[in-house]
Amino acid sequence: MTVVIGFEGSANKIGVGIVRDGEVLSNPRRTYITPPGQGFLPSETARHHRSVILTVLKEALEEAGLKPADVDCVAYTKGPGMGAPLVTVALVARTVAQLWGKPLLGVNHCIGHIEMGRLITQANNPTVLYVSGGNTQVIAYSERRYRIFGETIDIAVGNCLDRFARVIKISNDPSPGYNIEQMAKKGTQYVELPYTVKGMDVSFSGILSYIEVRCREILFSMLVEITERAMAHCSSQEVLIVGGVGCNLRLQEMMGVMCKERGAKLFATDESFCIDNGAMIAQAGWEMFRSGQTTELSDSWITQRYRTDEVEVTWRD
Repeated sequence: MTVVIGFEGSANKIGVGIVRDGEVLSNPRRTYITPPGQGFLPSETARHHRSVILTVLKEALEEAGLKPADVDCVAYTKGPGMGAPLVTVALVARTVAQLWGKPLLGVNHCIGHIEMGRLITQANNPTVLYVSGGNTQVIAYSERRYRIFGETIDIAVGNCLDRFARVIKISNDPSPGYNIEQMAKKGTQYVELPYTVKGMDVSFSGILSYIEVRCREILFSMLVEITERAMAHCSSQEVLIVGGVGCNLRLQEMMGVMCKERGAKLFATDESFCIDNGAMIAQAGWEMFRSGQTTELSDSWITQRYRTDEVEVTWRD
């Protein structure tokens, strides 16, 4: 059996997860929460991660009932993400790998979301909608790459929602997007907003200046449209939603309506695995490690820009 431990800390979540042959043994995490109206700065987020990461590591080992000797590989988020938090996690992962005498593996954050979604839902070969605070992409696998069929041309959908939440002082606990969703459930009036789909790409920056709580309908409609186009192009009958925004029930409902009309199947996970977590890095690392990949210490750097389609997917046919 192959056991991989994964370290994730590309944004305001810090998590350590352990996976053994497709089974999530542990997945503790912490969230850096700022006051309403404020975002999270890279330096302050990194300081938070440094203060809790060893505690989270200890929890992960204890929950899994494992010792360092039981671990076969140490995986960490190489990017994309915020520079200072990424460096914090990479330093700890490098140190742990050397202390334990284990191989190291840098993982693309987006690939982590996809592989965790595939593991939990058992989706076979889905068209993937990846939506989070930093990314918005429609993805499909082809010839050893996760190909990007469409994406945002400015800001991510999660960033749009987060910035709106800051404007009207919505709480960041547990997350701005979740709190917007709860408020929107009580809404009674639909406000028409700009609808900006350009081919297979979307734009959210213009909406931000015209936004109200009900804007979620517009944002999500745009995402459903480009996902459906990618499905048609790939002759796909499966959709997998991943990323922090992916646990939004309204988005899942709207995507489900489209899938039903096409005779397709929708796959999604709850906040345990949609939101950034260590187990997703461990799972992607497990796939990569089993296919023969490792990262030399001299190459164990981080990068804030690391596109999904830059990674050669050596673990899929």
